Amino acid sequence: MSSLISFLPLEGVRVLSLALNLPGPAALLRCRQMGATCLKLEPPAGDPMALYNQPAYAALHEGIAIETADLKTEAGQQQLHAELAKTDVLLTSFRPSALRKLGLDWPALQARHPSLSQVAIVGAPGERAEEPGHDLTYVAESGLVTGTELPPTLYADMGGALLASEAVLTAVLRRARGGGKASGIYLEVALNASADWLALPRTWGLTRPSGAVGGAHAGYRVYPCADGRVAVAALEPHFANRLCEAAGVTPPDMMATATHKALAAWLATRTRAELDAMSRERDVPLLTLAD
Repeated sequence: MSSLISFLPLEGVRVLSLALNLPGPAALLRCRQMGATCLKLEPPAGDPMALYNQPAYAALHEGIAIETADLKTEAGQQQLHAELAKTDVLLTSFRPSALRKLGLDWPALQARHPSLSQVAIVGAPGERAEEPGHDLTYVAESGLVTGTELPPTLYADMGGALLASEAVLTAVLRRARGGGKASGIYLEVALNASADWLALPRTWGLTRPSGAVGGAHAGYRVYPCADGRVAVAALEPHFANRLCEAAGVTPPDMMATATHKALAAWLATRTRAELDAMSRERDVPLLTLAD
């Protein structure tokens, strides 16, 4: 029996991308990892990411065929449409007005390539698709920027890449259910919507300071230890009980200030090696970290 890990849902599917920077290339990489044959057309100046972070660019484009095409010229347009004629899904990240200038708005594409689907990555949906923005503005709009520190990763861009690769799967599944004869579809992926999706736990109150995974539960926090830090994730009662038994904290009221203080005091005296050993012995979920 074949392993599910070896199943490639996009095997035999051709995806062409015009998308630059992070969300589009990350989505294209996901499609390649799912078995798609992937081609990216870059403008003569190349992808900006290749200039400001070559290692990231190289990682994102591993196994991706890259060609140069100036879509503002007749030759570039001919090159593009020759590829589109044998493409299943087109991936873009332009504003709608830019797509219209290039003759790549959905009505024009559908008329010329009726079986082609398009996944359009935009900053915000609908009329807001023309607004300028970047990951930071979308994440801030979703309530995930709570101070002046920058987020530790590009949540909206990477979340949007996952939604875009999911949209490619949707387009391919729709065609398959139509017996391979269904016309292509247009799917829009908004980066601010991906940030909203990632922000739902905070919207529900889970990750706010009063929430169980926002700091209120003593078993779900990052504490200093004797030679670094420890991320403790003893959320379920059986894990919390084991942690408190090791620390000599009874009874374990995990929402009580006294429990927070007692665990903090005990963890501060333990080394990373000691805490790792306790975790293995008592089956407590935690991860020690260097400063």
